[in-house]
Amino acid sequence: MSLFIQWTEIWKLLKRRILPRIVVGELLSIARSAVRRERTRNRFLYVDRVCAMRVSSFLAAFRPALPLILGLSLGCSLSLLMVSWTQGDAGDSCGDELGNRVLFPGDHRRDTEGGLDGDAANEDFQPRIVPYHKDPNKPHKKVLRTRYIHTELGIRERLLVGVLTSRSTLNTLAVAVNRTVAHHFRRIFFFTGLRSAKLPHGMAVVAHGDDRPVWLMYETVQHLHQHYGADYDWFYLAQDDTYTHAERLAELAGHLSAGQDLYMGRPEEFIGGEERARYCHGGYGYLLSRSLLARLQPHLDTCRNDILSVRPDEWLGRCIIDYLGLSCKETHQEMKYHYFELGKNADPEREDSPHFKNAFTVHPVSEPDLMYRLHKRFSQIELDRTYLQIQQLQVQINNLSELTPEGRAGATWPVGINPPFKPRTRFEVINWEYFTEEHIYSCFDGAPKCELRGVDKADVIAVLETAVEHLNERYQPQLRFRKRRLLNGYRRFDPTRGMEYTLDLALEALTQKGHSQVIAKRVGLLRPLSAVEIIPMPYVTEATRVQVILPVTARVQEHVGNFLDMYAMNTLDTHDNVLLTFLFVYDHFDAQRVSQTDVFAGVKSLIGEVEKRYGDVKIPWISVKTEVPSEVKLMDIISKKHPVDTLFFLASVWTEVNGDFLNRCRMNAISSWQVFFPIHFQEYSPAIIYRDQQPSAAASSFASEGLRDGHFDRHVFEEACFYNADYMAARSKMAADILDNDELLENMDVYEVFVRYSGLHVFRAVEPALVQKYVRRACNPRLSEDIYHRCVLSNLEGLASRSHLAMSLFEQEQANST
Repeated sequence: MSLFIQWTEIWKLLKRRILPRIVVGELLSIARSAVRRERTRNRFLYVDRVCAMRVSSFLAAFRPALPLILGLSLGCSLSLLMVSWTQGDAGDSCGDELGNRVLFPGDHRRDTEGGLDGDAANEDFQPRIVPYHKDPNKPHKKVLRTRYIHTELGIRERLLVGVLTSRSTLNTLAVAVNRTVAHHFRRIFFFTGLRSAKLPHGMAVVAHGDDRPVWLMYETVQHLHQHYGADYDWFYLAQDDTYTHAERLAELAGHLSAGQDLYMGRPEEFIGGEERARYCHGGYGYLLSRSLLARLQPHLDTCRNDILSVRPDEWLGRCIIDYLGLSCKETHQEMKYHYFELGKNADPEREDSPHFKNAFTVHPVSEPDLMYRLHKRFSQIELDRTYLQIQQLQVQINNLSELTPEGRAGATWPVGINPPFKPRTRFEVINWEYFTEEHIYSCFDGAPKCELRGVDKADVIAVLETAVEHLNERYQPQLRFRKRRLLNGYRRFDPTRGMEYTLDLALEALTQKGHSQVIAKRVGLLRPLSAVEIIPMPYVTEATRVQVILPVTARVQEHVGNFLDMYAMNTLDTHDNVLLTFLFVYDHFDAQRVSQTDVFAGVKSLIGEVEKRYGDVKIPWISVKTEVPSEVKLMDIISKKHPVDTLFFLASVWTEVNGDFLNRCRMNAISSWQVFFPIHFQEYSPAIIYRDQQPSAAASSFASEGLRDGHFDRHVFEEACFYNADYMAARSKMAADILDNDELLENMDVYEVFVRYSGLHVFRAVEPALVQKYVRRACNPRLSEDIYHRCVLSNLEGLASRSHLAMSLFEQEQANST
């Protein structure tokens, strides 16, 4: 047992005469000697077990005062948090006499029982506020701050990994190393002498220009120190024929103190074996601390000229021993570097020794296939250990639950998972979905019954198999079960736990003697939510200019006036960073008569009025002639007239542009990463929703209380946010398919182009800031069948909800009957 002490609290207790001064004096004496033995970069100081035992024994007489020191913690170390110390002589021991110290360094009164030590007198553990006084006689100097706080605080990354490879193995073993460990480390580099003609994709390869092994090691160490010596605490070097268990290595580096010189790996004797010093074998990898790398760097040139060796790891070990006096260590601070030597023709699946299971590295790995088999074996070992730890924790939770006020009833099932959500009102009740092996009675389109298929079908099959499997594990060998059929199935999604299932199964129970009987059994299952993963995304800003593109045909030009009014009010009046471009689509007949009668003359006059009202605003337009207004053809014209870094928002005449959506367009469209296709909110037909009633303002638009009397139209893909460079890249990949099929441009929309040819993340989500009034769209039959079908479905589902349609039909039947 040890004490967790916050010294500022002790000082307060001492001032109030609650804690005896002799207790504090002894604690400070022990802590001060411990601090002089070791200081860490994170300012967390650890006193060894002997000091902790001395504290416990010394304070035994003052046990009534112990609860005042913030409490006890289980462990084997005394932790001192956030205290600034003055480093003293490293020779001081834990047993310094109390009489040689002041009772509290912040108190300048001398102890009546002892003298005042000079070092102790200069120490001040009390926080002080240093006021800032600006000298008017001196010129003002601007304070430059670092961009990131971790730079100013001196916080570095923990581990950088370097793999020594060659031109012959770069595309084989090095690729296998990258695939097995790269996703566990923040940075990993592959160092080679001469690079091959074709570099592997997604790997950071550094070529030094010389294939000599010792020269490669020299250049690698120089490169690490020069480019990353100030950014990382630890450097791990290994060969490409080494399998590394990434998680264990990262855990080892996380437990080692960074402020010391350390050369850690598998110790190996030098040729001849006369010296006691050892170097670290490169086949098993080795760790180099940042401070060691900094001290070694001035001697690298001398080592390169003076030390002769054919092995790069032996050359590096000799350089460290000769100039730094450090030998390779296998154990440090009770942390051991585990490794395993793989025999010839060894099978990883049959290796079961503790030495193998605990290894950080395995060597030699002769081929990529063996590397993948080792990774599979170690992944299975870690998975088995994780399941065992989960079982042990569940047993401990069950045992501790008996000590709680609720007893065993307070332990939730499954153990360690959040309890089920408890609704406070009837509106928060989570509905259960009923299903069988063929049908589900809760459909996304509101139908009472639909066929079970796709992922829902696979989900039910997996749950049934899991239920029977767990029943057999529990009751074998006395009973063995076989599923006859599913009687009833229920499921619901609890956002605090996951997907819950309740199954009524008809099972055939078989005994050891061969007797069988059909029984019904109810089981409950839970598919828990896994750990939420935060996916790193590139940096985006809300200051990006948005280029709004509005295609207009003669059929929809009557809606342009409302679009311009909303655009002017939400963007021009607020001085948003937005530009608007019209795209007038003429058919063949209108294009011939444009000199006499322009069908878009009214729209162009509206644009002129807006430009006149806002003197500094220019709204350009582009005129095109086509019989089939395909989105892809229109975007090809627009794309060529704008820079590649342009952020497009492809809109429709029914879109009501506003600042909230434009900001989400800027944030969700990421160049070379993601495109955004919002799902707008479509209001229902007021003629059906309100019939003879007058629609209120809150019910007909986007009000503060939310969206009402409408639905999110998932059949429309007209609105989109994307960068011009991403569209051009997708179109270039599409060029080969166009040669074989000339009608491809007319049969596809922009959404399909990005899905099939871009390789980017296509983000499609509901957008409550995009609200459209009800309108019946004119579906063009000359477009592809899929686009035409989606347009028809959008018109049908946009009429009204099922309840409103049913009420309308009921009233019509009532009127006809009378």
